[in-house]
Amino acid sequence: MGANAQTTVQKFVDGAVLTAEQQNFSAATGVPVFATTVTRDAAFGGANKVLAEGQLAYIEASNIVQYYDGAAWATVGPTAASGLVLITAQTILSAVPSVVVSDVFSSTYENYLVTLNGGVGSTTLNLRMILGATTTGYYYGVPLVTFTSDLSLTTGQNATHWRAGEATVNASIMSIVIQSPQLAKISVMATTIITPRTDGYAGAGGGYLNDTTQYTGFTITPSTGTLTGGVIRVYGYQNS
Repeated sequence: MGANAQTTVQKFVDGAVLTAEQQNFSAATGVPVFATTVTRDAAFGGANKVLAEGQLAYIEASNIVQYYDGAAWATVGPTAASGLVLITAQTILSAVPSVVVSDVFSSTYENYLVTLNGGVGSTTLNLRMILGATTTGYYYGVPLVTFTSDLSLTTGQNATHWRAGEATVNASIMSIVIQSPQLAKISVMATTIITPRTDGYAGAGGGYLNDTTQYTGFTITPSTGTLTGGVIRVYGYQNS
């Protein structure tokens, strides 16, 4: 963040002393700057500052300016041509048993795109919602065809995770659309699976999580082995 970035929302009460430092800080800045929509939400509300229509905020993770329209945050600009806004890009370290992606789902977006490129692990990558997560309730169906034309179907009923992708030698490719993870309703997943090898897989599937918990993040775990390298990116679909 810049030297003059306003990272807090000040509140003064009757009788409080307004210092020169606070006055200079206020004069040197304008729009509050927050790392993510999660830190933005934490700075407002409660006893600190109740949101008012017209309040502005700048989000570093996606390089956008937002305004509060009286009911929700809306984006001023810039607007991504694809309708997607990058929320986070998280690098996978060496030989990790799982990857936790925290604080990416918020009230700003209803639907999200999760991609993974790179990484070496087992033949299956599993995804589980976190922060208030249930241990079961995942339903999915994933038909797969190998590049040698073998066909298989993997399903899960009341499972402990979604089957999200493939992780084999050379690369992992995962593309998942997750709908309504932060709303108090059932979360839905649609996944595309590609394993770029001569004996690899291609397929697409989907599923849902049978609860109404409002989630803020997720975990990626290989069924066996570890993950090494690669980047997980999370995008928010603009609501309008």
